[in-house]
Amino acid sequence: MKTKILIGVALIAFSFSGVSQKKWNLKEAVEYALKNNISIKQSELDLENFNESVAGAKGNFLPNLNASSGANLNFGSTIDPVSNGRISSTSFSSSYSLRSGITVFNGFRLLNSYKDAKLNAVGSQLNLQKIKDDISLNVVNSYLNILFAKENLSVAKVQAEISKKQIEISKSQVDAGSKPKGELLNAQSAYANDIQNVVSLENTLNIALLGLAQLLQVDPDNFDVEKIDVGAPSASLLFKSPDAVYKKAVETRPEILNAKVGIEKGELGIAIAKSGFLPTVTASASAGTNYSHRFTIFQGQRNDYFFKQLNDNFGYGLGLSLSIPIFNRFQNKVNLNKAIISKEKSELTFESEKLRLQQTIQRAFLDAKAALKSYEAARLSLQAQQEAFKNAQQRYNYEAITLFEFDQVRNRLVNAESTLIRAKYDYVFKSKVLKFYFGESVIE
Repeated sequence: MKTKILIGVALIAFSFSGVSQKKWNLKEAVEYALKNNISIKQSELDLENFNESVAGAKGNFLPNLNASSGANLNFGSTIDPVSNGRISSTSFSSSYSLRSGITVFNGFRLLNSYKDAKLNAVGSQLNLQKIKDDISLNVVNSYLNILFAKENLSVAKVQAEISKKQIEISKSQVDAGSKPKGELLNAQSAYANDIQNVVSLENTLNIALLGLAQLLQVDPDNFDVEKIDVGAPSASLLFKSPDAVYKKAVETRPEILNAKVGIEKGELGIAIAKSGFLPTVTASASAGTNYSHRFTIFQGQRNDYFFKQLNDNFGYGLGLSLSIPIFNRFQNKVNLNKAIISKEKSELTFESEKLRLQQTIQRAFLDAKAALKSYEAARLSLQAQQEAFKNAQQRYNYEAITLFEFDQVRNRLVNAESTLIRAKYDYVFKSKVLKFYFGESVIE
């Protein structure tokens, strides 16, 4: 028993001691998470990728331009243009050309594909915002868990100090002969239990700190947060009904806006599929020249200089082509039907997201309402237990009750304090959830 007490005293004396350390405040924690979280970085890269796709879709409106060149070196027997006899000779020829093409009309496929690419970027931006919102809320929850664990630990330490003083009182009563030795043993046992509770709550706090450090992806050694005075929660809810929160959320929440984007993409998908039934018109332009040289010289034959040949052989060309789809094994019809089905699925997804949001807000509202009631009940219970403890302490000092009876009252007080702390932080977080869906900041 004495060993447990000495270990407990040492743990209380040295817990959270040591070198000074940076303490994170809530705003710093949220901002750091938003800047360094891997999931956010991956989503930002996805957004960059979609933005590049927009640039590519925009570039499809422009004409292309390609240069080409070829060269040939021929050996062996050939026909002499003068004598018409076969001779052995070596010749070289080359060609050079530029070609450009542009799509004049393809059923507005290019335009709709460009719009679709922009909607993909918008959807990626909204998805990024949702990830940021979720991570912000998780950081706030983890932060409040730490504050809750700290307050719980503080209460446990106070109770351990009370138990320690109770040992001194019991010892003096035993030494005076007014109490049996068993009273002192009971006091020491109660103190040992309180020390065990302190150790357990210290571990709970360390786990809460580790959870936030891992969420921020920082070194958990010497990690700590600043205290926030959340104060006494308001006696009334911030919102009278969940409908007010839902009406605001359905207009601003990124998951709802992203579902709307899905419907727009479905409409564009139908338009793109319909373009398969329409003709395609393309235009082209080309310019080219060539050069040739025979290395065997015959009478009456000569080789012009390189640049003179290029100039003499230079030519241009313009082209216009029309492609009219007549029958392509029903593929256009299949593509159109798939696009119509995809749009209908997007509409159902939109309704599903709205329903999910409404149900989430309704649960959050009821949770906050219940948490407020629990807080009020816990507050009244603590007030009653505090008065009962004061009375029991006086009665025990006057030996009107036993230590066992006194410990029962004290345990009820400890439980009431822990319940109030839990109810307070539970209500604070659930109130922030409602503010989150209403579009207000959760770090203030």
